[in-house]
Amino acid sequence: MNTDFKSLKDHVYDYIALLIREGRLVAEEKINENQICSELNISRTPVREALIQLAAEDVIENRARKGFVVKKMDAEDIAELYEIIGCLDGLAASKALPHLSEKDLRDMAFYIETMNLAIKTSNFEMYHEHQNLFHQIYINKCGNKALVECIDKYKKKILKKSYLDDSTGKIAAVLQETNKEHLELLELFKKNDPDRVSEFLSQVHWRASNAEYDTI
Repeated sequence: MNTDFKSLKDHVYDYIALLIREGRLVAEEKINENQICSELNISRTPVREALIQLAAEDVIENRARKGFVVKKMDAEDIAELYEIIGCLDGLAASKALPHLSEKDLRDMAFYIETMNLAIKTSNFEMYHEHQNLFHQIYINKCGNKALVECIDKYKKKILKKSYLDDSTGKIAAVLQETNKEHLELLELFKKNDPDRVSEFLSQVHWRASNAEYDTI
């Protein structure tokens, strides 16, 4: 969440999102509100508020006689979201170009390096965190709050990350290719080409084939 102050509800929201991302809550599984209250040592109200927000964002569902469950998303669902996010992300990047500073570009280069380190050490949660920071640099500079909120809304629908088991090394290989795209995107920013930046994000970086591991 892009706020300086987080309410108790916001912290619960982040906690439940983390459980989903780490696979500790899986699709179709009922969310045990009492257990979350116990784990966080809080009352039921902020837990219920967080669940209502996640349901409004279409991450979970509130089903009659069952309660809140994690929504199941297949590859086709995620691919459709990628198509939408790619267009929005490309627009944000093109609008951000005139406002990016040298520090912004240096920070993006830094995150590319930390993502490389995360891949080498199989620290996929670190990769996930730093790739979000990488993209957020230019998204926050696009100058359109409605666009920023729209991108955030659609990204929140894709909470589950397939980073839990990489015994074959396939995920690391996919992440390496994706991080090469981050480097290519950075070079396009440096060339100050808004049309090419937008096209690269919508047609290449957010292509449907990346949806299998949700690496972006």
